[in-house]
Amino acid sequence: MTDPAFDTVIRGGTVATATDVFRADLGIAGGKVAALGLDLPPGRREIDATGRLVLPGGVDSHAHIEQLSANGLMNADTWESATRSAALGGTTSVIAFAAQHVGMDLAQVVADYQGLAERGSLIDYAFHLIIADATEKAVREDIPALVRAGHTSLKAFMTYDRLQLGDEALLEVMAAAKEAGALVCVHAENHGLIAFASRRLLAEGRTTPKYHAASHPRLSESEAFERVVRFSQYLDQPVMVFHVSTREGAAILRRARGEGIPILAETCPQYLFLTEADLDRPGLEGAKWMCSPPLREAGDQEALWRALDLGDLQTVSSDHAPYRYDETGKLKAGPGATFKQIANGMPGLQMRLPLLFDAMVSGGRLGLRKFVELTATAPARIYGLAGKGSVAVGADADLCLWDPERRVTLADAMVADRTGFTPYAGRTVTGWPETVLRRGEVIVAEGEVRATPGTGRRIARG
Repeated sequence: MTDPAFDTVIRGGTVATATDVFRADLGIAGGKVAALGLDLPPGRREIDATGRLVLPGGVDSHAHIEQLSANGLMNADTWESATRSAALGGTTSVIAFAAQHVGMDLAQVVADYQGLAERGSLIDYAFHLIIADATEKAVREDIPALVRAGHTSLKAFMTYDRLQLGDEALLEVMAAAKEAGALVCVHAENHGLIAFASRRLLAEGRTTPKYHAASHPRLSESEAFERVVRFSQYLDQPVMVFHVSTREGAAILRRARGEGIPILAETCPQYLFLTEADLDRPGLEGAKWMCSPPLREAGDQEALWRALDLGDLQTVSSDHAPYRYDETGKLKAGPGATFKQIANGMPGLQMRLPLLFDAMVSGGRLGLRKFVELTATAPARIYGLAGKGSVAVGADADLCLWDPERRVTLADAMVADRTGFTPYAGRTVTGWPETVLRRGEVIVAEGEVRATPGTGRRIARG
């Protein structure tokens, strides 16, 4: 008797890619998709996908995991807790940050973060390299060597006191990236405008979280976008603009792409589903909804959805930045903390895909194929994640089986990361990730994580 041709067959589901939706069985062998077809022969294991959608596992290309802030505050998650939450939410690959701070050796920073991920990650991963100290060694030696080793994206900040690169330093990093063949990702806000607005608000006694939005004027985003667009044009260097939050920002990017400038951009669920009104809560509770750029207005949400539809924004990432709502995180400065003293960021790895599925698929906004494109295929393609982001023969068998009819009300008690809350508590979504496979291994089933910490692998990036 011959051995089965497949380790696993997922049978009777509806497969969706960024371009097609079709009924098929899916055969897995050696951690790869080995066959797509009807009535495939039996596998060693059979998974019944009747009534389910078989989609590529999500690729979250922007997450802060076990990362030290420039102010010395460690975020709430370990690699184990963050990737546990990611897996439960249907995400099978993540790009996090190896965060250099001033005075740190970039090569050692990357080695340290790699060690943390190797010990804890349940899903596959890669790194963006945060460049906060553009020394001669970092620019001339470390960036080229690290890019050759497969770390092919860098991140620069145009704001934050301890992180920002001035225009000249940013240009130096972009030029080094161009020579090495790397993508530059940018947090683009005007530092001077933010500092000026923040100082005036604090002087007027406007200190609670609801004033965080006013401390980051809309113009701080659009002005910085204009600048980084021209830097990209001058050097002919591709740039990914992170977390676009305003309609003005989206318009600038559309115009730049029309001029042939190599600009890419993403937004995040918080800018699609929340507004600055969420910051206006009793006491310091609004701190849970503080992120940078801040939440904006309903009109911005519609503009961002339109930009996703038009292709001006190519991906939707979580910008997962987990801080607990207690003295270890958001409230480290105490009960009288001002918006300037509260850690920015909110959790998002677990809820990104259910929120987007509910809006795009269940709610009919942009549709299933666009959902797959924005949440898996496009980030895998843009960041060079080999074998990820699609359901295709030869690709890694990173798959998620969705129950498109299941209704779930999001709640703090569901959260698997270490923040202890979700900013979307009380929202009901339709469509839920039910079974998750990473390289052919079932890592989530029946609401339970079955993967072992440290079994995620660093993804080879071209």
